[in-house]
Amino acid sequence: MTLSLYLEVLLQGILTGLVYGLMALGLSVIFGVVRVVNFAHGEFAVLAMYAAFVLFTALHVDPILAAIPVAALFFVIGWLLQRFVVQPFIVRPQHDQFILLVGLAIVLVNALLMIFGPDSRHTNLSYSYDSWFIGPIIVDKVRAYAAAAAVVVSAALFAFFRFTLLGTAIRACADNLTGAAVVGLDVKKLYALTFGLGLACAGAAGAIMVALTDVTPMLAPSFTLLAFTIVIVGGLGSMAGALLGGLLIGVVEALASILVEPSMKSMVSFALLVGVLAFRPQGLVGKPA
Repeated sequence: MTLSLYLEVLLQGILTGLVYGLMALGLSVIFGVVRVVNFAHGEFAVLAMYAAFVLFTALHVDPILAAIPVAALFFVIGWLLQRFVVQPFIVRPQHDQFILLVGLAIVLVNALLMIFGPDSRHTNLSYSYDSWFIGPIIVDKVRAYAAAAAVVVSAALFAFFRFTLLGTAIRACADNLTGAAVVGLDVKKLYALTFGLGLACAGAAGAIMVALTDVTPMLAPSFTLLAFTIVIVGGLGSMAGALLGGLLIGVVEALASILVEPSMKSMVSFALLVGVLAFRPQGLVGKPA
């Protein structure tokens, strides 16, 4: 194998990893603030993939551009879900939260199977097979566009938390819930806003992912597991860790597909997860509990 092939695969892993990181970013944001683990995260990402697929087939909207309306829709869904379904479970034991969200995941998968069936759906974009040549390296246009969209959405979320009053208030809730309540912050509304932002990330990532892979309801559990792997490797609750974990998993899977076997790329990702848990349980950039 030539050096250019390794560089191409490495670049593809980085581009795909940025989209993975955006999806995991939503899971990390929800846990970091609300302290609820969204076990239906992958299911919502697949639901967003179907939403983008419907927009593409009905209105010919590019899935990457569809990330904007899909993210807005999922923000509303997340806000309503937290406000009226998840909020009563905030003070309940974690196993109750687990049952609630796993049950929701099962409902979503089966609803998608009833509506769309088990067959995979494909979006045939005009640039799906186009590439750029950078010296000896071939860059897929669709992956480059998808990664650029993921970077824009991630940067917007980072800017929101860093430079806006609402973002500062949410970070205050994450750092000290009691102190935030004492100074008059409406914690319940901020939790709903955070859950909405987390699902908006899943919605945007799902819409973008349609450009990269076929969609089927059975992708949902693997996406949930992938998101968990990423945030645990990067550091549960860390936004920067989610992006770093996404990049690492994307690169590891891409290299494993040519160094080992494509069907064994998940095994290599889990080996990385086990290694991180063994030597740095809080994740690469996470803080010890």
